[in-house]
Amino acid sequence: MTNRQTYAAARDDFDLAKIDTNFEGSFSDGLNACIECCDRHVGSDRVALNWIGSDGGSRTVSYEYLKEQSARFANMLKAQGVRPGDRVAGLLPRVSELLVTMLGTLRAGAVYQPLFTAFGPKAIEERLAGSAAKLIVTDAANRPKLDDVQNCPTVVSISDSRETDLDFRATLEGQSSEFAPVVLRGDDLFLMLFTSGTTGAPKGVGVPLKALRAFHSYMTLGLDLRPDDRFWNIADPGWAYGLFYSAIGPLLLGSTVTFQEAGFSVEATCKIIREHKITNFAAAPTVYRLLKAAGDEAVDALKGQLRVASSAGEPLNPEVIRWSQEELGVTLHDQYGQTEVGMVMMNHHGIDHEVRPGSAGLATPGFHLAVLGEDGAEVPNGTPGNLAVNMTQSPLFSFPGYWGREGEDWTGDYFLTGDTVERHEAGDFSFVGRSDDIISTAGYRIGPFDVESSLIEHPAVLESAVVGKPDAERGHIVKAFVVLGKGSEPTDELSEELRLHVRNRLGAHAYPREIAFVDALPKTPSGKVQRFLLRES
Repeated sequence: MTNRQTYAAARDDFDLAKIDTNFEGSFSDGLNACIECCDRHVGSDRVALNWIGSDGGSRTVSYEYLKEQSARFANMLKAQGVRPGDRVAGLLPRVSELLVTMLGTLRAGAVYQPLFTAFGPKAIEERLAGSAAKLIVTDAANRPKLDDVQNCPTVVSISDSRETDLDFRATLEGQSSEFAPVVLRGDDLFLMLFTSGTTGAPKGVGVPLKALRAFHSYMTLGLDLRPDDRFWNIADPGWAYGLFYSAIGPLLLGSTVTFQEAGFSVEATCKIIREHKITNFAAAPTVYRLLKAAGDEAVDALKGQLRVASSAGEPLNPEVIRWSQEELGVTLHDQYGQTEVGMVMMNHHGIDHEVRPGSAGLATPGFHLAVLGEDGAEVPNGTPGNLAVNMTQSPLFSFPGYWGREGEDWTGDYFLTGDTVERHEAGDFSFVGRSDDIISTAGYRIGPFDVESSLIEHPAVLESAVVGKPDAERGHIVKAFVVLGKGSEPTDELSEELRLHVRNRLGAHAYPREIAFVDALPKTPSGKVQRFLLRES
């Protein structure tokens, strides 16, 4: 038995005043994110960053170092004319300079904007123009992209500087290591992101300081991050989940950020978990699927090492959850969120409740979720509908609206996520699919997730994505794109076997009438499948 709080108690006892006791500043009277994420942890003898380089070597960075360097960076910003509220962009890999840039920007009261390093010049240009960034920090690998960016702001380079650039290290060395943090209030912005563009052009999302409450809640209730944990969120801080919960979240709790500079590989991931004694791990479903596909031998050494394992970014297939329990010895928790609202629904590690495989979990305490029909009214349990956040009943809700059109995107009291879900009698939700991805065939409405989960249960399948293909007789048919695992070959016989496999599990209305074998699925840089590209193929 456990003495941890139950979900019902955590939901009913939710109180903003209790959360606010975890912060040094006040959201109403004044607060600075750099103090909350850095300064107040100085002297605690805690490591702020555990960095693993591309060559496998590692080093640690202290909170004392980050405080000093962030002050120098803030002084540099002031000298460059950057004022509180201005946007400062970071186009950086997972290195210590990224944390210095982020924290120094926040110390100065400016707004930090992450840029994913896989972006090309046009994607960078679009986001810099959208935010009107005053300055951008980058490295040698990414600096050439900025040559093709029109109206590029002042560039600070940590290496390979052009004559027109500011040299990161030399410039900071010439600045004072003292800078009084700029005090802001809860509604003031401190981050600026852009949506991933899975369903249209990326939209600007300003994040106010009061969102730190939700970050803290997720790190404690969602991930159950404890002082003795070795934490690694593998997500890239160029995107919301990585920025919020691999960088800001751990620092907010005085924990250690783990950065791996190199890209993902099964071998490197297993080695880091083992050698750095990671106990609390978070990643996208693709990572777990690739670990599963690597075979038992690759992950044998990890069994029993992880206390907590979490998945976010895309729905998690039940088959992967079963594999994690059997091969890693840990229950993998699916968790749901968006750039706009953070993690609003999840299977919580820090609260006691039933975890049902295939369920995306329960509403995060502090958020009130509803399932709405096309008429905007709530639908009965078990009926698919649009997942919505009731803003008036969600104390942790902080999204001000998309950049430049704040407050224009609400539907009454609701923010519509655009995701279709079903709510069950127990209060948990199952993900059906993006509203744009629901397939209507012969009078049935089919969510791609169920079909994809059935396909991945077949031992030959590594990944799958399902879309609707126009059909004169049925309106649409279900078409599946399948990535095979090692040792499996695409044949007509396998295609028929997969169709029957899904038909036997879901019924004659839902099985894929067409299957296309592909080498890889089109994804956003954050790992989300771009089904709209598959519909166009």
